[in-house]
Amino acid sequence: MKLATQPTVKTLGDYAYQAIEKHFKKTLKWEKSVKKDEDPEALHQMRVGMRRLRTAVTRFGLAVDLPKPVSDKNIGKIARRLGSLRDLDVLKESLENNYKPNLPRKEQESLQTAFKALAKQREDVLSSVQKTLKDEFYKSLKDALDKWLDKPSYQPLASFTIQQILPDLLLPEVSNFLLHPGWLFGTQFVESEVIIQKNWEPEKIEKQLTTEGEIIHSLRKEAKRIRYQMELFTDLYGESYAAYLTEVKSIQEILGTMQDSAVLTEWLTDVFKSEIETELPTLATLLTQNRYQSWQQWQPLQERYLKTETKHSFHLTILHPLSGVIS
Repeated sequence: MKLATQPTVKTLGDYAYQAIEKHFKKTLKWEKSVKKDEDPEALHQMRVGMRRLRTAVTRFGLAVDLPKPVSDKNIGKIARRLGSLRDLDVLKESLENNYKPNLPRKEQESLQTAFKALAKQREDVLSSVQKTLKDEFYKSLKDALDKWLDKPSYQPLASFTIQQILPDLLLPEVSNFLLHPGWLFGTQFVESEVIIQKNWEPEKIEKQLTTEGEIIHSLRKEAKRIRYQMELFTDLYGESYAAYLTEVKSIQEILGTMQDSAVLTEWLTDVFKSEIETELPTLATLLTQNRYQSWQQWQPLQERYLKTETKHSFHLTILHPLSGVIS
């Protein structure tokens, strides 16, 4: 039985239904275009829709009673395949627009080898995506969600008003984010105080990213998770919440730029079967500069979020939704 519809969304169940419906519809909107490989933007939008649907399904799992095909595992499988194709599009776009125009002619010509390898790789991944969108498990997921949205089923917690339960829903996510070991990247402890290593030369940063880059990538994913979750509830909080959400998004994007640059370097090394400093010295320098600039943008945010005051303020913001938003 569907919860009674009110002019204002009131309960946890209402929010769960609204989020699942919104992101499911967004995903379906772009499906046909993705199957036909008509537009890179369609792929991007479908991937985002699927990721946000996954967030809604997993984070609202305590409130909704979803059919078996609508699982984190199934949605994650589809999202990853869409992501693999989207990553190749981003890589091509970055090479063409951000780097190729700034290279000498010889290196621009060398890049043709990379573009050919990219086209072949994309062909294979596209075939996998198109197959996935025809697979039975994807059809089962869609059918199950359609039926659930028509006749939703809830767990007892769904009846709580959103304000009664919202801090308990968000605070564990905030804690996971703030306790992530990625915050300690490039730091050291001196008598229990965290000291950020500043004024590193690019070579030192490169070495650190080579040995510990995965932990930064993991923090980026954690930032993305909490961002998606927080975006579900922007209407229930004020300016402080919006400011934290903006910073979380910046953290995700800065770490993403750093990660994308490292992935591009690794991919090119694989294509040319040698260090790219040999084949593409100017490009190698540009990529190093790109990571160095991202590092400079990252450190002030890192310093801010390692402060006890920032953490306490973030928690207090979550604890106090706007009063009177929900009658």
